[in-house]
Amino acid sequence: MTAGADHTSTANAPLTQHLIRYGMELHPKPIAAAKGAVLTDVDGREILDFTSGQMCATIGHNHPRITAAIAKACDEAIHLFSGMLSPPVLALAKRLAGMLPPSLGKVMLLNTGAEANEAAIKMAKLATGGFEITGYAGGWAGMTSGALSVNFAAGRAGYGPMMPGIAALPAPNAYRCPIRHCCGKCDTTCADVGFDMLDATTTGARAALIAEPVESVGGIIVPPDGYWQKVKAKCAERGMLFIFDEAQTAFGRLGRNFAFEHFGVEPDILSLSKTLGGGLPLSAVATSAELEADLYDKHFTHVTSHVSDPLPAEVGLAVLAVLEEENLNARALEMGARLTAGLTELQARYEIIGDVRGFGLLQGVELVKDRETKEPDPALGSAITRRCAEMGLSMNIVTVASLGAVWRIAPPLTITVAELDRGLAILDDAIAEVLADRGSTSREAAAVPA
Repeated sequence: MTAGADHTSTANAPLTQHLIRYGMELHPKPIAAAKGAVLTDVDGREILDFTSGQMCATIGHNHPRITAAIAKACDEAIHLFSGMLSPPVLALAKRLAGMLPPSLGKVMLLNTGAEANEAAIKMAKLATGGFEITGYAGGWAGMTSGALSVNFAAGRAGYGPMMPGIAALPAPNAYRCPIRHCCGKCDTTCADVGFDMLDATTTGARAALIAEPVESVGGIIVPPDGYWQKVKAKCAERGMLFIFDEAQTAFGRLGRNFAFEHFGVEPDILSLSKTLGGGLPLSAVATSAELEADLYDKHFTHVTSHVSDPLPAEVGLAVLAVLEEENLNARALEMGARLTAGLTELQARYEIIGDVRGFGLLQGVELVKDRETKEPDPALGSAITRRCAEMGLSMNIVTVASLGAVWRIAPPLTITVAELDRGLAILDDAIAEVLADRGSTSREAAAVPA
């Protein structure tokens, strides 16, 4: 997905004859099949997927364990009344609780990431009695109305008032420091400044802060050491609950089960999605037994037609089993190091690559017109992305206001070395061809700022 993307072009008109267009540039051909890291369109053309199918196909498209889990559910139960629990739901809740620290030992199973964040926000409001929710500039929480209120990457314009009490903190972006003082060495000053502004605007009804451990749609923003510890402490001082949204960072994407493990801080509420369902809609919210008991006493209600559904729970169990059996956490770090090396080599040859960041198999490449001024170049990024698609590589470019144009590169954790190298080679060729078409040239590293 491209944050801030143009509406579907007229070239897609035959595909959307009977569909409501939803603001996404569509691939020109329907996709007939998907396996591992490879998609095949209706003409039999293969496309290498560097997006994990919108970040969801964590263990690859149509993994045999997932298809077997779906078949098992079809023989047992696909859907039940919301007041009925199935063995897969109980097993998945127990499995997740066993993977998480004791402070996150109570779990609720839902559908999408937006819904998980809606539930997390409702939990925070009920628990604290407040209504003010703070997000992050460039943050992405989902497209339903409540989640959209703290969705600062895109999608807000034209839909009228958001929830009351919404605020945003500056993202700790080392490449584009929000307070213009770090000179590429990011520290935690932006957290101090952000909370000072929050204190100046609060009505005293603070409920929670919601954040991604590594901001994804906002440009793959990895915070500096100590940042999340400071933020959690500041939340606690103000009576705010601390919510981590790990839709895109959990279950091996960054080389651990959960990204918060990298940063040495545990949230009060954790939302999970995308990477848990392996391609099916499955999400979860986790919190402490103490907070859950308080919510229960206050009559917390979040009943949907598909809460605790058995089919996605069966699939979630399969995803977690593959994650462990195939040692995909370690593989993500190994393949991530190879990806970083390849992207860094491209940066050394192409001045348009201003920054390479991220780790594991979630990495960002920021595109600029000039490395010294860091002026973004979303038009060039979009042109190269389209050329990659023509050459058989599905890439995702995110553009967030004036923060820049960033390729979000996140292939399945099961991608092979040959597939990863082929994707990097296609990207190299696409950059060279688009630059040649525009009369530009690559430069050696010595000729450009590091």
